Amino acid sequence: MSRWFNFCPVNLSTAFANCAQKHAQKTAIFWGDHEISYASLLAQSQKFAAHLQSQFGVKPGDRVALWLKNCPEFVPCVFGILQAGAAVVPINNFLKPPEVAYILNDGGIDVVITDAELGAHLAELKTARPRLKFFQIEEIAALNPSSTLKSPSLRSESDLAVIIYTSGTTGKPKGAMLSHGNLLHNVNSCRIVLESVPDDCFAVLLPMFHTYMMTVGIFLPFTTGGSIVLVKSLHPPRAMLQEIFSRSATILPAVPSFYRMMLTAQIPTPQPIRIFISGSAPLPMQTLKEFEEKFKVPLIEGYGLSEASPVVSKNPLKGAHKAGSIGIPVANVEMSVQDESGKMLGVNETGEICVRGGNVMMGYWNQLEETKKAFRNDWLLTGDVGHRDADGYYYITDRKKDMLIVNGINVYPREIEEVIYHFPGVKEAAVIGVPDARRGEQPAAFVSAAEGQTLDEKALHEFIRSKLADYKTPKQIVILPALPKNATGKILKTELRKQVVK
Repeated sequence: MSRWFNFCPVNLSTAFANCAQKHAQKTAIFWGDHEISYASLLAQSQKFAAHLQSQFGVKPGDRVALWLKNCPEFVPCVFGILQAGAAVVPINNFLKPPEVAYILNDGGIDVVITDAELGAHLAELKTARPRLKFFQIEEIAALNPSSTLKSPSLRSESDLAVIIYTSGTTGKPKGAMLSHGNLLHNVNSCRIVLESVPDDCFAVLLPMFHTYMMTVGIFLPFTTGGSIVLVKSLHPPRAMLQEIFSRSATILPAVPSFYRMMLTAQIPTPQPIRIFISGSAPLPMQTLKEFEEKFKVPLIEGYGLSEASPVVSKNPLKGAHKAGSIGIPVANVEMSVQDESGKMLGVNETGEICVRGGNVMMGYWNQLEETKKAFRNDWLLTGDVGHRDADGYYYITDRKKDMLIVNGINVYPREIEEVIYHFPGVKEAAVIGVPDARRGEQPAAFVSAAEGQTLDEKALHEFIRSKLADYKTPKQIVILPALPKNATGKILKTELRKQVVK
């Protein structure tokens, strides 16, 4: 039995198999008008695992890439790879072939699971990696039903289960290695903090390749007997939400921009959802306030990172829910605030957020030096700057690398962004640093307007000046139709830096 996950065996595939056998006739996935049972999901994953072994030569310890858009087949592919004893390497389906080729070469990956559309890039990827083999999910229904696994589910909690390649905003992406134990530990923590039960149905609208959706949208429901509503399309928003509500979803994880959309869209009452969860990017306090006033349903902000499987903290369902806070550590996870030397800082002292627990990664794939840099005295260094209040609630001030120094004074973009969100008509805001010969750096703000609204740059500038010290007031304000984002809705400040007028 796992030290941490005391109600399941020691790996993800056996946890899923046991759950599927227990809930065989229950619907596991709602996909439009289709309903897929646990029994069907288990059979499909076992056939796929056998096919990987017999036709592709996949062995325990191999890495298999999953380059797919959201689709029902994503789930049996994940568990099929694990049942074959291999590790899953989910790849962002928005990446271009050269970016995918980098991951395949870095991870030593020779098998890619994809679909017909993405499979059109086969020739280009095979040029970069000649040994590459493809399997297209359109063929999964035709697999031999009598195929049997050679050696199913022999992995232990210490074995590699998933490699998540980080976004690479500061260079080439690194592969965070997550073991079966890491992920089962985080599943258990999430089960506790969300008070998840088999009757829960999770709305899956974020990309399934993302570590958060793998843990909360796949591993959590499918090892505890829950279901998912897999959304076919995000447009139009009203129809998408109606689909989620009609399937009796109870938990909806999304990103801040989704909740701002809900505030402005004409949508039905969000029933029977009992929890909305916000992650991936900071949730503006104004959005939280307006959302809970309008819908009377908890909107819980949390925090995590791929290197921690990924959930680290959440505002509790019971007890104080503090606006602007990422909450308290989830079950069996420790957090601290430390200075550059590793000294533990006290209440309301600002430093780097650090994490420790069974959810923390094994390290970066084939990058020993980068792994060493990510740890100090067994603590994972998150790169996020923040503090802890007297009640033990944590607050993220900014990314360590995004912090500005203006005339020797630390300036945190998050503080400026929060002020901008209070200006009427603002939809999104992001603040970055611009080199300045006299002051070192100056803040620059990028803003987009809500639908049907226009923004007056001069009026916005005066509004910010009335709320913040002059040295925090942006030197430039750039109004854009929309701010650039990655696949999970996080604003890409690296792209915004290219647009700054220097």
